[in-house]
Amino acid sequence: MFDAMLRRRLDGPLASVAGRIDRSWVTPDRLTVAGLVLGLASAALAAGQMWGWALLAWLISRALDGLDGPLARRRGTGQGSPAGGFLDITADFVAYGATVVGVAVGTTGTPATLVDWLPFLAVLLAYYVNGTAFLAFSSIAERTGHRIDDGRSLSFLGGIAEGAETILVHSLWLLVPAYAPQVATVWAGVVGLSAAHRIIAGYRTLRGPAAASS
Repeated sequence: MFDAMLRRRLDGPLASVAGRIDRSWVTPDRLTVAGLVLGLASAALAAGQMWGWALLAWLISRALDGLDGPLARRRGTGQGSPAGGFLDITADFVAYGATVVGVAVGTTGTPATLVDWLPFLAVLLAYYVNGTAFLAFSSIAERTGHRIDDGRSLSFLGGIAEGAETILVHSLWLLVPAYAPQVATVWAGVVGLSAAHRIIAGYRTLRGPAAASS
């Protein structure tokens, strides 16, 4: 929901940081992979109830994820290579899913019942549906001339829950793990609403003429 506004405000600072780290051995893909590794590390640290370190790893992970695009554009690759775009979105999905599992393991304890896991399972289900709608729209939009060009590799159909909200919520339950199940319950509902919105909006967009989405 806030991604477009934040991108406009952060474009300058991120481009500046990208300029400072622009070295031959630093590539956009390496930044993406480093962000993924730190995202997985955050999940493992959360599972081990090392909440402060998990939060630090998560925030650095997302910072690196935000720098791969500006670095690619600085090097004159426009929106980035198709391979880089594919790697980036795949890494995001893996990091998001892993951190949900990590927080669930760290907060439910042993032995955990199905009821303890339900809020986090609901988040994973909502992520699955939301991701399916998002990626299916992007793929079909590319082939039918309904592409949404906002400078990113894929056609991002806006929603209530986007990257900024996801980073915030994942940070929140690392900050207050005692309330993680409650946060997860609310977040699952928000992502579910976002998924429903994307399904409806995507269907209507694809039914309309391609020129209306250009």
